[in-house]
Amino acid sequence: MTIKMAAAVMLAMTVSTTAAAQRAPAPVALPRTILFIGNSFTQGAHSPVRNWHAHRVTDLTGAGYGGVPALFKEFADEAGLAYAVSLETQGGQSLAFHYDQRRHLFDRAWDVVVLQEYSTLDRDRPGNPTQYIRSVGQLGSLFRVRNHAVRVELMATWSRADQVYQPGGAWYGRPIGAMADDLRSAADRARITNRSVSGVIPVGQAWNRAFAARVADPDPYDGVAFGQANLWSYDQYHASTAGYYLEALVVFGRITGVDPRTLGRGERAADELGLSPDLAASLQLIASEQLAQR
Repeated sequence: MTIKMAAAVMLAMTVSTTAAAQRAPAPVALPRTILFIGNSFTQGAHSPVRNWHAHRVTDLTGAGYGGVPALFKEFADEAGLAYAVSLETQGGQSLAFHYDQRRHLFDRAWDVVVLQEYSTLDRDRPGNPTQYIRSVGQLGSLFRVRNHAVRVELMATWSRADQVYQPGGAWYGRPIGAMADDLRSAADRARITNRSVSGVIPVGQAWNRAFAARVADPDPYDGVAFGQANLWSYDQYHASTAGYYLEALVVFGRITGVDPRTLGRGERAADELGLSPDLAASLQLIASEQLAQR
């Protein structure tokens, strides 16, 4: 074969290879999987959030909740991020319950797992983190076996107004932010104790920030100030739509690294759930500021 013939063959092969590459379908990025484990604070109980867009997430129990996971899914879609979102929840239960009785539902590989403990940590000994820390270790180890690179995040929740302002409450007489700060300290201890944990989602601290900024009223028992939101539902225990919206914003920003403010005043979930553009923007700012501080 002459040099000219060899060059022609090589050129033809190059053109053919290039054409084949152009015809081949582009690789498809698979959605990251995220699992939420928790109770009514994850379900969005006592608010329209509970069943909102439930068809867009997978409830492993078959109960059909949307909740905070559905809000996360909406935010992720708006940001152009592909997430396959699942939840396993049971109202009024601790993480120990999920590990002991439900782990067969979620014992598989996940990319991200968000763990939310009972609101007082220990029902019989409010504020005691012993069982919480143990359960986090058990669940974290389970998920690490399935995926060594799994990211496990602990959600630190908010102060319950009924536990702070009502006689008999475990945090009665203390400042409204104290309960949330105690829950955050417990989550930090659980993270330090268990190497399987990647970080803490500061939802309770975002609520405290909203109180300090007068975006939200800190005491629903004396009336809600004009122009401020009530982050609690009618029982002064669970969250209102605004409270769950703030929770989901903090989770979204922490998990994805996307600034919640980029969702904007016209964010779809806020509009569908009846939150004003001003309140949506204010809560996005609170979430962004809290995540910057951690």
